[in-house]
Amino acid sequence: MSTEEFEKLHEMYKSLYDEVKTMPERAQRCQGEERKRIVRDFDERVSEAEEVLQGMEQELFGAPSSFRTPMSTKIRLYRRDLAKLQREIRLSATPGFSSYTGDGRQEIYATQNDQSTHLQSQRALLIQGTESLNNASKSIERSQRIAAETDQIGTDIIEELGEQRDQLDRTRDRLVHTGENLSRSRKILRAMSRRLITNKLLLSVIIIMELVILAGVVYLKFFRK
Repeated sequence: MSTEEFEKLHEMYKSLYDEVKTMPERAQRCQGEERKRIVRDFDERVSEAEEVLQGMEQELFGAPSSFRTPMSTKIRLYRRDLAKLQREIRLSATPGFSSYTGDGRQEIYATQNDQSTHLQSQRALLIQGTESLNNASKSIERSQRIAAETDQIGTDIIEELGEQRDQLDRTRDRLVHTGENLSRSRKILRAMSRRLITNKLLLSVIIIMELVILAGVVYLKFFRK
């Protein structure tokens, strides 16, 4: 809703109403072509005023309810005022208008007021139905947008889980290769350990043999004569 546009239309309506509200009385005082001219001008101005009221209603569609409700009521009253002026100018343009008695005129006004009130009620219901439809459409749009966002989030999560699975597969492969390397390393270490033990045994045997030989030499040289 544009508050500036609504106020502009409101001022236009007030100006048009100020112009037409004196026309029924002027038409009553005139005769012939002058009266017809006033009636034609009146119809044109009332049509313009009705278009302005329709524009005001359209501006109210997106307005907060705290503003829309009193303004809608005011627009209905404006239409009622226009309808009253239309009845008055039609009666003033009717031959023998001055012969109507007060009671007869009141009866006509009452009937036409009832019809106008009924039409205004129907118009108000139509506006409320349109607003409800617009609100429902907005709710559906929001639901569709949320569903699309949820679907996108789900897609992103699935893609992320796929990437994590690939990373886990690569990590598992690296662990398998590491396990194989560890197995080979353990085998090499065991082989080296066996060779070390064998070398120690050989070295011990050699040392013992050298000691025996040395002992024999010492014995032969110093103790045997």
